[in-house]
Amino acid sequence: MLAILSALLPTFALIVVGYVLRERRFLPDSFWPGAEKLTYFITFPALLFSNTAKADLGSLPLLGIATAMLGTIAICTVLILVARPVLKVSAPTFSSLVQGAIRPNTYIGLAVAAALLGTDGLTVTALCVALVVPTVNVISVLACAHLGENDRKPGVLSLLRDVAKNPLLMACVLGSLFNVLGVGLPPIIGPFLEVLGRAALPIGLLAVGAGLDLSAARRAGFPVGVSSIGKLVLSPAIAAGLCLMLGLPDIELAAVVLYAALPCSASAYVLARLMGGDAQMMASIITVHTLLAIITMPVIAILTQAV
Repeated sequence: MLAILSALLPTFALIVVGYVLRERRFLPDSFWPGAEKLTYFITFPALLFSNTAKADLGSLPLLGIATAMLGTIAICTVLILVARPVLKVSAPTFSSLVQGAIRPNTYIGLAVAAALLGTDGLTVTALCVALVVPTVNVISVLACAHLGENDRKPGVLSLLRDVAKNPLLMACVLGSLFNVLGVGLPPIIGPFLEVLGRAALPIGLLAVGAGLDLSAARRAGFPVGVSSIGKLVLSPAIAAGLCLMLGLPDIELAAVVLYAALPCSASAYVLARLMGGDAQMMASIITVHTLLAIITMPVIAILTQAV
């Protein structure tokens, strides 16, 4: 237990530091959008590519990981749709609740995997990114297009093109391709990408903290509470059940369950704002999820060790 807390506390401490830096105006407000852009387009793709390119993918139960991860998303999506009459919220608000049920914060996920599970866990998490990113993006865009107040409805080809251009997904796909072809990490470029990728986790976590909105958290009500229980408790429980049914090994089980336990991603706010979802509700969900995850993720990590 002490080892888990020692590994996770620095991760969440960086989030707190990011929030304090923004609140104290230690850095200009213009710094944070640039930091997020640098992380999203440069440092995280470098980390994902270098890790998947050199990983021993042949030893991983790929079908089991995919079944557990995508099965969790499918079940959570169905459950939130079934719960809609009980929640009694507007269509735009419900579109934000759909995003809150399935979108994980990849930055926190990779940091937690690296801290707790080492290289092997980071590789499994990278595979989860490759599986989950396109899936949740498609579901989220469809939810916002169908339920949001924005009349602009994206076409299927436009939707698929936007998903395919996601830099995190592209990095995982290219890294896996280099791996399968036996190229691995190329000389010079490979070590360069590894060094570049080391900047991803601290910058990404600081940006997560800077994006927190405590005023939005104070406005949270019953729907946000339901969303928090669903994403931070029910989702990892479903993932654990599927992993046990599929007989996944310890590292793979821990990585999948922790990925399922992640708070909602800040990118959900951007989509809600652009496509007519409830952006205020989305800000509340993201902030409350992130704050509660400081408590729930260490507990879940301890429980996965006991399984």
